[in-house]
Amino acid sequence: MKRKISIALNEWKNKPHRMPLVIGGARQVGKTYILQEFGHEHFENMVYLNMEIEHALTRFLDAELSPDKLIPFIEALKGERITAGKTLIFFDEIQACERALTALKYFYEQAPQYHVVAAGSLLGVAVNRQKYSYPVGKVEELTLYPLDFEEYLWAMGK
Repeated sequence: MKRKISIALNEWKNKPHRMPLVIGGARQVGKTYILQEFGHEHFENMVYLNMEIEHALTRFLDAELSPDKLIPFIEALKGERITAGKTLIFFDEIQACERALTALKYFYEQAPQYHVVAAGSLLGVAVNRQKYSYPVGKVEELTLYPLDFEEYLWAMGK
């Protein structure tokens, strides 16, 4: 389904100096759908990580945030190879694991060759600011809004 945010996603993918991308927005506006569609259309493969149910990953992140250690762990966990430039790494429901949000900072600083996206609802509210800080300046942020009238017409083939 065509959404206006798709243009920004393509621009992000093609940036030479790209930060991890965080898509925020209200619940049920299509964040997961649009990022999965984007991953399948624009990458050879996509590794999908739902942080509400990936408990082994959550435990790993409690001890380690380095992409050099995180990438092999995710590959073993999901049974998929992660290749820079060819794989989209998608952290969904990232508000459920504040350490995953913190890990995005290290992807920017230590492993910018990877395409990393995250989606979550109420991100500014969900982060426990006494223990963790949002990676301001280390991630690019976009907001997905509910379908507007023009997008509805596109979906209806008008």
